[in-house]
Amino acid sequence: MARPDKAAAVAELTEQFRNSSAAVLTEYRGLTVAQLKTLRRSLGENAQYAVVKNTLTKIAANEAGITTLDDLFNGPTAVAFVTGDPVESAKGLRDFAKDNPNLVIKGGVLDGKALSADEIKKLADLESREVLLSKLAGAMKGKQSQTAALFQALPSKLVRTVEALRAKQDEQGGAE
Repeated sequence: MARPDKAAAVAELTEQFRNSSAAVLTEYRGLTVAQLKTLRRSLGENAQYAVVKNTLTKIAANEAGITTLDDLFNGPTAVAFVTGDPVESAKGLRDFAKDNPNLVIKGGVLDGKALSADEIKKLADLESREVLLSKLAGAMKGKQSQTAALFQALPSKLVRTVEALRAKQDEQGGAE
């Protein structure tokens, strides 16, 4: 029978997997406590970095419906549970790993889909959600301005055409 403390740890990890939009597994061998503290800060407010026991975490991931990470639970493992923008946390991990080669990104999961270490690095290369949304809004605003200019041009062109026709008729009427 499972010990109550282990059952509680599995239940807590299962809940973290379920509530996270992404989870990234890393190997932290050789990092000091101070470096781990710096890493936690670099991940942003929407991520929690926890050193975990492989067996309990594997059980918790399976209970949460994530079976694609089973091969990654070996060696000293820590998990970054991301509840907000996964790009921000992936950038934090990538940048920290550049400065501290002892941090190895093993892989992870994003919205139920398994990610390799290379895919997590590609995710880190994306711009943040806010930047992408602002670019989209700017593009849409530009298209709206073009549409508005087009709609304003049609009536003014019609007025100029009618005035030109009237002037032409006046010339022809005056010539008779």
